[in-house]
Amino acid sequence: MPGERSPSPAAGRPASRRPGGGHLTGRAAILALVVCAIALTLAYPVREYIAQRQEIAELRHQERLAQQQVERLQRHQKRLADESYIKQEARRRLHYCMPGEKCFVVLDGGGGDDRPQQPGARQRPPWYQTLWRSVETADGR
Repeated sequence: MPGERSPSPAAGRPASRRPGGGHLTGRAAILALVVCAIALTLAYPVREYIAQRQEIAELRHQERLAQQQVERLQRHQKRLADESYIKQEARRRLHYCMPGEKCFVVLDGGGGDDRPQQPGARQRPPWYQTLWRSVETADGR
């Protein structure tokens, strides 16, 4: 059979798929499925890990704040153990005079601020006077 051609090896097979044709092979589909399963399996533990790390960071911050407050309270406790500090605070806060001292309280109407009073500015009476006036007004009707 000299004039006959021998069948080519590809003649008995269907046409091969060309690369980049957009078709997935069975192996690629299985690989994609396995990758998705692994990603879904790891998603929850990774999310929990990140949430726990954030909670740990927040708790460490709260611990630092609490430690600073403890140190501040310890310093205050040491000051309260000092008798001279107690006397100073009694004088400052309570206007306490030690026996034998003469103390003066200056009432200048300035209310403790160093700003000069503006001439013609209406000065409000103390709260207790306002309260008493409202009681008197309510009684008098």
